[in-house]
Amino acid sequence: MPIVSKCSGLDERAALYPAQLLAHFDDSFIVSFDLFEEYVARLTLALFRSTGLEAACRHETTASEALAKAGLSPDVALVPVSWMLALLASRKWIEVTISANGDRRYRAAAPMPALDADEILQRQQAHDPRCLPSFAIAALAATHYPAVLREQVSGEQALFGPEGILPWVKYFSNDNPIYAVSNKVGAIAAARALPAGEAAILEIGGGLGSGADTLLNELESGAPAARVSSYHFTEISPLFLSRAQRNLSARHPHCRFQFSALDIDHPFAVAPASYSLVYGVNVLHVARDLAATLGELRKALREDGMLVMAECVRPFPDAPLHLELVFNLLGSFRDAVLVPGWRPNGGFLTPEQWTAALIANGFTDVRIFPDIAAIRDAYPSFIVAAIVARRA
Repeated sequence: MPIVSKCSGLDERAALYPAQLLAHFDDSFIVSFDLFEEYVARLTLALFRSTGLEAACRHETTASEALAKAGLSPDVALVPVSWMLALLASRKWIEVTISANGDRRYRAAAPMPALDADEILQRQQAHDPRCLPSFAIAALAATHYPAVLREQVSGEQALFGPEGILPWVKYFSNDNPIYAVSNKVGAIAAARALPAGEAAILEIGGGLGSGADTLLNELESGAPAARVSSYHFTEISPLFLSRAQRNLSARHPHCRFQFSALDIDHPFAVAPASYSLVYGVNVLHVARDLAATLGELRKALREDGMLVMAECVRPFPDAPLHLELVFNLLGSFRDAVLVPGWRPNGGFLTPEQWTAALIANGFTDVRIFPDIAAIRDAYPSFIVAAIVARRA
């Protein structure tokens, strides 16, 4: 996410970013974001070697052929390996040839660069140590990559086992600027979407409560503001749910909370047509059957109710995103029900795919905040946005 535009070579943030977001994408944040991308790229380069893929790519090969040569599990490794090869090719660290029918063949050009990820970690420590939880999660994933890709352990076990709890608690925190910016973008979009007056809110996949905390702070500081008549906070993890309940009840003692478990891949146990706003941060993209989940969200909303989902948005089709290093290990991220036209892959989607998905599933007035499509040519690394839509 460079400071200067790739179109003009000038700093175009003031012209392209909404005024409410400029302070959150300042020079310091961008340095941290760029360092994180570089750190992930260097981890990926090391994994390319340690998983046997470098040797497998000495001659032109597809992702499927490469993982077979490296002895990796085809059931688990195809998505992560395809992503690794695409990321390294985007850095021009390996070569890629794309055939007329779109098939990609990769070759490891010699010599491969020797780049130390720890050097980037030290630079981030000196620049802004608050962002280090994001680096820790990437390192946690990288540590387990060889075992997960050989199906010796599941990605869920590797990332959310006992050793992963504390890193995730620190990652999903407003003290971590790289994550907190998603909460802020979502909160600003939700506050703008809600009319003044009473609002009943349902949050899905609320995690440890940092998104709810940011949204409530945003609504409490706004003028005129929506008054939260009730806030139904849901989360699939019992540990996260209990921590969120404790933290949010202490920070917002006057809010009428309800806390309950909810799995977005199953029918929602909530009263239909009960909510002014359904809200979530970095959760909807992991829905296994996005159409079914959107149907549940629509049923939960009142007539003309608003859906606001802060998401990591893929700026261009097939563009590899650095966060996929972590989430490609999860079956829920890889194994989505695919739908031609708007769900071509699991995980992150483009603005156009989100818009088509929502319109196809009973929503209207779809907006992306900020407008990634207007930003992406100048700033192709800008990937944080809120998906806003109205129940049709």
